[in-house]
Amino acid sequence: MADEIADISSVDALVAAFEKSSYVLDRALATTVFLQLKLGKPLLIEGHAGVGKTDVAKVLSSILGTELIRLQCYEGLDVNSAVYEWNYQKQLLAINMHRESAADADQQQKRIFGPDFLEERPLLRAVRAQQRAPVLLIDEVDRADEEFEAFLLELLSDFQITIPEMGTIKAAHRPFVILTSNRTRELSDALKRRCLYHWIDYPSLEKESKIVRIKLPGIEEELAQQVVRFVHSLRASRLTKSPGVAETLDCIQSLQALGKNHLDEEAAEQVLGTVVKSADDFARLKSEGMSQLL
Repeated sequence: MADEIADISSVDALVAAFEKSSYVLDRALATTVFLQLKLGKPLLIEGHAGVGKTDVAKVLSSILGTELIRLQCYEGLDVNSAVYEWNYQKQLLAINMHRESAADADQQQKRIFGPDFLEERPLLRAVRAQQRAPVLLIDEVDRADEEFEAFLLELLSDFQITIPEMGTIKAAHRPFVILTSNRTRELSDALKRRCLYHWIDYPSLEKESKIVRIKLPGIEEELAQQVVRFVHSLRASRLTKSPGVAETLDCIQSLQALGKNHLDEEAAEQVLGTVVKSADDFARLKSEGMSQLL
């Protein structure tokens, strides 16, 4: 694992590398990521939607110069979608082609249940990576069923996957695993024990302003500050769905597209849909007016 992280010599170096890739990494998260790289343990990142959890994995893969393999979780996710699937059409074709051959049934079964007929999904791709350790992003793991979460335990413990027809495949290079969760449900203690953990909260005014400056270079400082304060006011107003940093950036870019260099009540109403994503919240803010938030 040392080869992949030879250029990341300290927490400060990691912070600088992330910032060079336009990601503002606070020291607490930087320390956790650094420990993940050193210890080879999975990292579970929880936090509100839109605060940059997924981008940690994307930037890390770029810094390490390795492949990013992403598994997007959802309700009903199963082994066929996440790990592997047999190419049944190709198997059937092979059976028909060799029907008249002298090969016995056992030989034919070994052939059609071999690597040539195996379709890799993200988890198996990560385990079978040959050149160097990839970054494996298991995104929004809280959306998957508890049964699938239980399946992950073997992978996160031993970095191996068992395929009944082929046996157990162990990773030649342990992937750098990052799991993200929006906490739509509580994850199991067994999963958490296998991971380092970090919670990403909404950023402070100062940090969010810095993120805006890095992500949107050239933005007028006054407009950036107005939008950041506006979004922080929205978060404090107990919306059903509070806006994340992604919505802050969308709001600023929308104002720029409309030729606005100042956030007033009229402009705020025009771009409200970039930061408010609930019909109830939208109606409430419209009725109350924007003045109290600006």
